[in-house]
Amino acid sequence: MSNFLASTTNQQEIASLDVKIHETIESINQLKTQRDFMLSFSTDPQDFIQEWLRSQPRPQGIITDVIGNPEEERRAAFYHQPWAQEAVGRHIFAKVQQRRQELEQVLGIRLT
Repeated sequence: MSNFLASTTNQQEIASLDVKIHETIESINQLKTQRDFMLSFSTDPQDFIQEWLRSQPRPQGIITDVIGNPEEERRAAFYHQPWAQEAVGRHIFAKVQQRRQELEQVLGIRLT
């Protein structure tokens, strides 16, 4: 037994198996959390959403005392104003640029 434990090959194998065990446990915990989330939602969707909303932090505008009209912002008409289309375009452009930079980093090249 001591010869087995002293072997570096066996030590590497034990360490590798230990890492796999930890990864499997983490995966199981993550899947359990997802299952509990979905099960809670499927049992009582309305209560689940109300509890979830209560557990969320307050909106940044309220925390920082930013002036705005939350009631107006709840309505769809607020987002059909001329500024909304430009804002969406800018957001999508920024996301495309971000993804492009990530791709360039992964590939180690400069796309032009």
